[in-house]
Amino acid sequence: MKKIIHGLIIILLIGSVVFFGFVARHFDKSMNTVSTQQIVQADDYHLLSFVADLHCDMLLWNRNFFGMHKYGHVDLPRMQKAGMAFQVFTIVSKVPKGINIERNDDQSDQIQLLSFAQLRPPKTWFSLKDRALQQCSQLYDFARASDGSFRVISTRAELEQYIRDRKNNNMLTAGMLGLEGAHCLEANVDNLKDFYDAGVRYIGITHFFDNEWAGSAHGVEKGGLTEAGKELIMKMEALGVIVDLAHASQQSIDDVLRITTRPMIVSHTGVRGACDNQRNLSDRHIEAIGKRNGLIGIGLWETAVCGTDAAATARSIRYVADKIGVDKVALGSDFDGAIRTHFDVTGLPNMVVALKHEGFNPEEIDLIMGGNIRDFMLRNLPED
Repeated sequence: MKKIIHGLIIILLIGSVVFFGFVARHFDKSMNTVSTQQIVQADDYHLLSFVADLHCDMLLWNRNFFGMHKYGHVDLPRMQKAGMAFQVFTIVSKVPKGINIERNDDQSDQIQLLSFAQLRPPKTWFSLKDRALQQCSQLYDFARASDGSFRVISTRAELEQYIRDRKNNNMLTAGMLGLEGAHCLEANVDNLKDFYDAGVRYIGITHFFDNEWAGSAHGVEKGGLTEAGKELIMKMEALGVIVDLAHASQQSIDDVLRITTRPMIVSHTGVRGACDNQRNLSDRHIEAIGKRNGLIGIGLWETAVCGTDAAATARSIRYVADKIGVDKVALGSDFDGAIRTHFDVTGLPNMVVALKHEGFNPEEIDLIMGGNIRDFMLRNLPED
């Protein structure tokens, strides 16, 4: 009997090593892929003043930030290789099984299993708030361990200082925190302050399912803001937290536009005029966001742009620029969002070439590739 128990313990230990050591990494490798490894030559890429992107889910994967990986889309060495100045790192706290862009409920949670497999703290297995806040603190841990090569930006003053410092050292990189889905506030509007204090500077009201605040474009009801959601939006405005309309239902977008006056973003999206599906923005909403001096981030994956290369993204960028101006469109890659992107972060020179083919001049390309994000954040982040 002792031999049997001993054998079972060994099998259990081996199974645990396999599960915790390889399963989570396997998910990362298999879900965060690229359409092409080819990087085209853009001789003037190094002249861009501020390369930036509005949406990356790297924190979900518990990946070693300081190693250059051959899988996934973003880590510090690849950001530096790409000359990336500023990346928004977004927090994913809950994703239902079988997600699609048409209809999802909130009855399942794949991120709970992933958190367990990654050996994150036990409190993150059961609390969406703790799960999200742990990812927030992780970004600050990266900054502290980076020997000054990576900073987290949460105020206008910090961004201004970073821009000055980067002129003398273009290997400096920076990140900011965003929230993908307000469900991790756990139905308590007072929790907004906890996320603000944790450095979150934009919040997407919904993700793939309707929640207590608003309807999702991919939910069951696809309704608008609830009464609690209206209160949340107003408190976000008072605090200076930017509203992200990515994944919001048509009615939710209308409701946000009706009750708030501040500029908003759509951090990662496509547009129906170039790629018509449930995921993407209508012309009416593009124009309304433009009138508010908002910013629309165009994605680097097929569902967003109806194509698997930089040219497809450039066509959607051209569509937005023609509608509301070149100063209101940016990159919203959705790197590491459990999707196949056109390329990883080192492939951003491909975008410069594609934008040239769309007829954008160097000054316009500089804005699209990051200048617009820099300028938007300088206008809309809290002062200090």
